[in-house]
Amino acid sequence: MSEFTGWVEHFEAEAERRRELGDPQWTKGAELPAAVIRSVQRFQVGEAGDGANLIAKAEAAGDAAYSTAVRMFVDEERNHARLLEHLLTAANAKTIGGHWTDAVFVRLRRALGLRLELMVLMIAEVVALRYYRALRDGTPDALTTEVAGRILADEERHVPFHLRRLAAAFAPLSRPARLLVHGVWRVLLFGAVVTVSYDHGPALRALGLTRRQFVADVLRIWGRTSELPDPVTSGPAV
Repeated sequence: MSEFTGWVEHFEAEAERRRELGDPQWTKGAELPAAVIRSVQRFQVGEAGDGANLIAKAEAAGDAAYSTAVRMFVDEERNHARLLEHLLTAANAKTIGGHWTDAVFVRLRRALGLRLELMVLMIAEVVALRYYRALRDGTPDALTTEVAGRILADEERHVPFHLRRLAAAFAPLSRPARLLVHGVWRVLLFGAVVTVSYDHGPALRALGLTRRQFVADVLRIWGRTSELPDPVTSGPAV
């Protein structure tokens, strides 16, 4: 049995929970500062990818349970894009067609194989953990708080999912090689979080964070979450 069978069951349970919960009450409307709206528009672009490249690489890995779990992960990301689109509509704003930061992330993710794609994706997920927490806690708007809270809960589950796969991928490496991977990974993270902090700086200030605080918080989250666990055959570690 694949070690990702438990993750398939987990994603299925979450999908059923979302169906039972239903959507937020969009008719309440949302009031957001212009800087936050621009920021949400950019994050919505990042969540809106079709995931086809990741799915293809997961299928090529030869683990049917893992590829099924990846498809369910992509479905959750698409749902995030849908939630953010509805939030923008509730705030009388529109989505945008693209943004250069998302284009850079996508090109880097697709450059090599599954391992690199997951490493870059993990960086985006960890940055998102702090961003959606700021969006949830930094605004008095009830609808925004609900949407950000829902997305944040999903992102907190996605991190251990990707780490589990990366643990198996890097298990054959020696300890020095693993340390080198972590070093390069951290450099990529630092470049990404500094870029995001400057690109979204006005929104972060509106949400009660300075750029410096955002970068420091993301680095602390990374320190707690980026350690590759030993591969196991049990269910999801969430």
